[in-house]
Amino acid sequence: MASSVRKKRVSIVSLSEKMKTSPNKPEAWYGCRHTQVVLMCLGFFCCYAVRVTTSVTLEAMTNAVSANPDFEEFDWSEPVKHMILSSFFWGYTCTQIPASILAQRWSAQGLFSATLIISGLLTLGSPISAHYGGWQAVIAARVICGLAQGAALPSLHTLLSKWSPPEERGRLVTFVYSGGWIGNVVCLLSTGFLAASPIGWPSCFYVWGSFSILCGIAFCIFGKDSPSEHPSIPFDEKEYIEMSLGITEIDEKPSTPWISIFKSPPVWALLATQCAQSWGFWMLLTEIPSYMASIMRFDIKQNGLMTALPYLTAWIVSFPISYVSDLCIRKNIVTTQRSRKICNTIGQWTPAIALIGLGYTRQDQPQLAVSILIIAVSSNIAAFCGHNVNHMDLSPNFAGTLMGFTNAIASACGILAPLIAGVIVRDPTDILQWRNVFFLSAGIYTMGNLIFILFGTSKVQKWNDEIKSRRESIVHKISMTPMTVATIQEQKEIEKIP
Repeated sequence: MASSVRKKRVSIVSLSEKMKTSPNKPEAWYGCRHTQVVLMCLGFFCCYAVRVTTSVTLEAMTNAVSANPDFEEFDWSEPVKHMILSSFFWGYTCTQIPASILAQRWSAQGLFSATLIISGLLTLGSPISAHYGGWQAVIAARVICGLAQGAALPSLHTLLSKWSPPEERGRLVTFVYSGGWIGNVVCLLSTGFLAASPIGWPSCFYVWGSFSILCGIAFCIFGKDSPSEHPSIPFDEKEYIEMSLGITEIDEKPSTPWISIFKSPPVWALLATQCAQSWGFWMLLTEIPSYMASIMRFDIKQNGLMTALPYLTAWIVSFPISYVSDLCIRKNIVTTQRSRKICNTIGQWTPAIALIGLGYTRQDQPQLAVSILIIAVSSNIAAFCGHNVNHMDLSPNFAGTLMGFTNAIASACGILAPLIAGVIVRDPTDILQWRNVFFLSAGIYTMGNLIFILFGTSKVQKWNDEIKSRRESIVHKISMTPMTVATIQEQKEIEKIP
């Protein structure tokens, strides 16, 4: 009896100590968490490639002379083109919250795999949709593609919250989401050349649709929801991740505290800056190809190259920014909260200033325009170490759900950005109209980040601790049984003996 009581006491104490002890890093410098992050990065690469290919290809589809005149050309007006660019977000907005709940309750890995495969299939069918159904069929395909990709961010945030230890969070999260930026680069570069090549603009859809399907299948086979579900993860790495995140063997799926989330000021501050980010990011991504073609007179090849260059620079810059951010937090140079706000300020106020400068760039200054765009886009990558990781700071347990909620509303800005640009820019050759678009985006960036500075925080919110409170309650109840109390008293007496 005494032996069993002693074992029980040891297990209780070890559980309590395990939750308090700082975990040791695993021996291997490359582990299963890195493989999962690489797979997520490739998947997010495909998500953006599928989104962006329409932005450049649309110019070739409506102006065959600028690409390959041997392929079909469509007589679509500017408002129709802007509608096509925004249609993706009509579906994208609708599935954010349902997908976040599904990712938490079912399988984020399975959901993300399905997202990639469905997006790829729809992209493969885009040329057929355009030929037989016109712009209406293209819009329908884009809406359905948006519905599928609405699950991407909630799924990735759910996966990252289980795979990324807090001290590596900035680097791993930035690496995954920078996959979207390098997806922009590769897609923008390749789309321009493919559209002007002998295989024409349909090949843009065929290439990226196929690659998305392949990555979806790979993630379905090799991706895992959490370290506990990985069959071959080393024990020291599993222990390191789970201890860092405070995960124990108790498996609970709590209900989402929606009322507490809606009442949380930091959540609304996060929402404001995420809306600003979504507006500025998608305004640049969807409208810059048109700006380059209409104002700077770039042909389809130059357009793809010059539009891709800022995103390539951003991808390169993301590595030192995320490393320095994590290092400053780890070395206690700055607090996590201050680091988030500094990074977000660099990521949103620097592009705001650059966009104002772009509004005053003349048509005979294409090199200056490209330089300003490089500054605007590359500095914006810092926001990934700012507000984009803040969901996990506020609520590690509901990071995916929180991302679904905020991104659902922020995605509306992705819808409005091209539509409002279409209203403002009636004549795409008029620099003054483009200036109004850039000034509006700069103002939205400024206000969004200001709200985040004033009301944002990195502290874990009380409504996140439901699981932790239950676990502590379980440990407390077990530890206070009469046998254990007696054993603890006995231990105290033993400790008094010299």
